[in-house]
Amino acid sequence: MSLAASSALVDWAPAIEVGLVGAAVAVLPVLWVALRLRRQGQVGALAWQRALTLATLFLTIDLVVFGAFTRLTDSGLGCPDWPGCYGSASPVGAHADIAEAQAIAPTGPVTHGKAWIEMIHRYLATGVGALIVLLMGLAWWRHLKAKDTATPPAHASPLSPWWPTWTFIWVCAQGAFGAFTVTLKLYPMVVTGHLLGGLIGVVLLTAQARAMALPAAGLSDAQALPAVLRRAAWWVLGVWFVQAALGAWVSTNGAVLACASFPLCQGQWWPAMDWAQGFTLWRGLGHDGQGGFITLPALTAIHMGHRLGAVVATAAVLWLAARLWPVARREAWGLLALLLLQILSGLSNVVLGWPLLAALGHTLGAALMAGWLTRMAVTAPVVLSVSSGSVQSPCPPPWSPLKRT
Repeated sequence: MSLAASSALVDWAPAIEVGLVGAAVAVLPVLWVALRLRRQGQVGALAWQRALTLATLFLTIDLVVFGAFTRLTDSGLGCPDWPGCYGSASPVGAHADIAEAQAIAPTGPVTHGKAWIEMIHRYLATGVGALIVLLMGLAWWRHLKAKDTATPPAHASPLSPWWPTWTFIWVCAQGAFGAFTVTLKLYPMVVTGHLLGGLIGVVLLTAQARAMALPAAGLSDAQALPAVLRRAAWWVLGVWFVQAALGAWVSTNGAVLACASFPLCQGQWWPAMDWAQGFTLWRGLGHDGQGGFITLPALTAIHMGHRLGAVVATAAVLWLAARLWPVARREAWGLLALLLLQILSGLSNVVLGWPLLAALGHTLGAALMAGWLTRMAVTAPVVLSVSSGSVQSPCPPPWSPLKRT
């Protein structure tokens, strides 16, 4: 489908109503943050900013998993237009259209249940977007206020306002990917990019939450991870993203069951594979990009690519855990636990025939691993000034969410 043809599937009429539902969703975590801060006796914009970032991070991880649930239940086209559902803000207004489509194809892509799953996913995404807009506004307000007034150092935000701004740009890009996921009828490349975009959001929000958690945790320079280990965590995070891309490519192409046993595949160590067709990126779902249908050797190549990537990613995580063990045993244990979750859920997908729970656990593990690696990578050195209570980073790298002082 061309982009011009897909534009006919975009109906902006219900956009405001969907946005209002998303705003209502965002109100719930805001109220939770307010009650939590009041109960803990915390006041000030920094406490609000930190708590809202953590709440948004939690919802973003939930959104990544619910997005996987939407894909795995074949609900991605439950509402075949965007951002509404048959021009309505909810499946309630589209009841007649959904019923007609379901009568024609009872197990097809459009049913009442699938429509609700798809729209709940959109509501959650809109709610996360509303929270990110709030975080960006709060960050810039605090930044401008600190420049115009003599803000006490102890209450100044250590977070650069550009990080919430980049997160806002990210969520807009995710919205575009969500629209193209529907209008291009689940193009594997677009769906894969949408999943990886969710993991990027986890990284962005984890980095910001970590930057603001440092002063609250009272870390000293001696307690922070050495720079060499932080760089190692960034490298392993890069390897993990490549592996996540391979896994997303497996899922979006339905290649999980191309190999239904482990460690052999189709009874062989190296079965027949078509790597060129399997990794032809721009093509429709189930097609080979040349007018035909994707073949079993191509699906096998996709599956085996993920297995080979798993060996490299596992070695990288084990290497980092070994380096962390003498100085940061809790971080090492976290890596090993998340690696075990990924191995067990991945094997369960193969030997148990791709059960929904295992597939969701695999997606959750990928998101948590991305967050855990980011948490270690952003542990910048902190110097506490006893006299002023200020928090400073002597020389944060350009990619650090901490302000340069």
